[in-house]
Amino acid sequence: MKINRHGTAQWQGGTKDGKGMISTESGALNSYPYGFASRFEGKPGTNPEELIGAAHAGCFTMALSLILHQEKLTAELMETTATVTLEQVDGGYSITSVHLRLKAKIPGADQETFQRLAGMAKAGCPVSKLLKTEITLDPILVS
Repeated sequence: MKINRHGTAQWQGGTKDGKGMISTESGALNSYPYGFASRFEGKPGTNPEELIGAAHAGCFTMALSLILHQEKLTAELMETTATVTLEQVDGGYSITSVHLRLKAKIPGADQETFQRLAGMAKAGCPVSKLLKTEITLDPILVS
């Protein structure tokens, strides 16, 4: 099976004074603004790094849900934050790391099992496989 999804970006103007719009096939984002200020200066709007973070958090959490199901476990709640780090390297910018912070309530799961399964999800999720950077994980099991 092959699934294609798409997102689009439009840009007008120069790097610092230009304006962009990002849209997704689903309509979750529809001409949503992004630009230099939202990427590098913390101004309103989105940026590629937070979109990658949201995609990675969603992919990882869904992968873990599948792995838990295979182990006959079901999460009551999982919340993942993916922190994507953009740094200046060799005169340009690179995504140098992604840190996944997972907080989960999984009845019947012990700490060792939880750590092992979360590690499997980190390694196996398609977005993790796509990213060519260091990916760390901080899984927290709550009771």
